[in-house]
This record gives sequence, structure tokens and C-alpha cells, in this order.
Amino acid sequence: MSNIIILDGGMGRELARRKAPFQQPEWSALALYQQPSAVQSVHEDFIKSGAQVITTNSYAVVPFHIGEQRFQADGKMLADLAGRLAKSAVENSSISHLNIAGSIPPLFGSYRFDLYQPERVQEVAQPIIDGLSPYVDFWLCETQSSATEPQAIKPLLPKDDRPLWVAFTLQDDEPTDVPRLRSGETVQSAVEKMIELGVEAILFNCCQPEVIQQALLVTQKTLKIHHATNIRIGAYANAFPPQPKDATANDGLDEIREDLNPQQYLLWAEKWIESGATIIGGCCGIGPEHIKVLAEKFGEAFINEPQP
Repeated sequence: MSNIIILDGGMGRELARRKAPFQQPEWSALALYQQPSAVQSVHEDFIKSGAQVITTNSYAVVPFHIGEQRFQADGKMLADLAGRLAKSAVENSSISHLNIAGSIPPLFGSYRFDLYQPERVQEVAQPIIDGLSPYVDFWLCETQSSATEPQAIKPLLPKDDRPLWVAFTLQDDEPTDVPRLRSGETVQSAVEKMIELGVEAILFNCCQPEVIQQALLVTQKTLKIHHATNIRIGAYANAFPPQPKDATANDGLDEIREDLNPQQYLLWAEKWIESGATIIGGCCGIGPEHIKVLAEKFGEAFINEPQP
């Protein structure tokens, strides 16, 4: 049985590709309002492609995307709906070994740690957590620009045995000698904080594939130094161009790189696995066709395996 866990790919751009309701600033949350069946369909297609983990479509259920007023009125309801749609997709599948990751997004905007509001973390995070909680197998803090936000979220999670995974986004707009999060923190520092936090997995996502391998090598080395090799590491890159420090995620849609076809993406995934990754998948612009290639290469034991 393969030791590699196959994640799904990016929900938002897949909705856009299918002409489902999708626009800025609501991003993938718009389909929750207008066409939730499209969300479930994307989940089901990722499962058919070989994903062993599907991630709830709760990434845009934050004031940054849907606005303060709608978040106050609908935040928990939308998170609950995102959880139910993922659960329905799993229940409709005949594939075993499926898990649902509860997506906890950057609460105040992707890539922008400078917009972080520590005094509002519980106000924004708790409705998302409460809405998702009945449906998810573990928690996934995604696209984190700093170690600070997951450290603040961990105490808000239900006090049960469900694991916490944290995925950091890396600086990818200019070369750096040392891999860094978008806040400027070093990967080594962030990994040490995640060891202390007791996470089950440390990943890198929503950045270009070119910058991930170095971060994985630093992570692997740091885990060994601290005798924490029980923590899994992984990656799921996006297909966007480099994102600058002042990225304005709600101003428009980034172009998708044409060079990251499924076979090219597989080459990057192979490098990540050589660098210690045991969890791989895709972020924005990485679709079911990419995940199918990853699953065929690394997850053979799980594809089309029926329920007992």
C-alpha cells in the first residue's frame, strides 16, 4: 500500500472552468449561494480522479470575500453547507480511504499577513469551525502566510482527537537564499513553532512549484533535528504567476500558467516526494486531470478500491 496521500486540487478555478457561478470578490463562495450542486460535482470528480482527501469549499467563507454583513448573517450557514456537500460527495462514492479536510482559510486575505487582525481571530474563525465540525475528519489551515494565525486558531478547535494540518504559502516573487513564508519568517522558524503546536502535518501550498522543494528539504531537516519525524510533510502548488507582497487577491483573476500541464506538474511532485513529501495535491488551477496523473503514479493502491 502506498505511503503517499493524494489530496484534491483547486476548487475555485475548477468552478470557473465549468462556468459555475464564480466571480470576485466572492470567489468559490458564490457557488455555495447560487449553485451548490456544482461544488459537490467538483468534489466527486476529484474523488474519481484518485484523491483520498477532499477539502471543504470554505476557503472564501470570510469577510474578505463575502463582506462583513454577509459573513455575520451567513458565515456559519455557508461553512455548514460546505461541510455537507463534501460529506455527500464522500457518501456518493464507492471509494474507500476518503477523508474530509476542514479548510480554515487565511482569515483576513490570502498572502497578506499585513492585514492580519489578531483581535478578530475568534470572531471570524469560530463560525467556520462550528459550521464544519460535524463533517470533517481533520482540520487544514491553508495558505498561511505566518505561523501566528494557526497558533491562534488551534485553541478554538474542538477538544477531540481530530488532527491539525497546516499549509504555509511561500515567497515566490523573487529568489531567496533561505525559504521564507510571505510574512518573511523562515520556514525553519515556522516548522519549529508547528512542532510545538503539535500538528500532524506541515505542507506548502498556493505558491509556485519552483519554490517548494527547498522548503521541504528545510522542513525535513528541522523535523529530524527536533526528533519530530512523525510529522508528515507535503505540498500542493498553484498554477499562478508569482504573487507580490502587495497582492490584491480580490481585484481580478490571475492567469493560469500554460506550462503546468498534468505531466509537468507530475515532475514537480516527483521532486517533492524525493525531498520527503508524503502528501501531494494541487491548489488554484490544478484540476482533476492533474490529480488523476498523481494518483496513477503514487496512489495505485487506493484508486477504484471498492468499499468492503
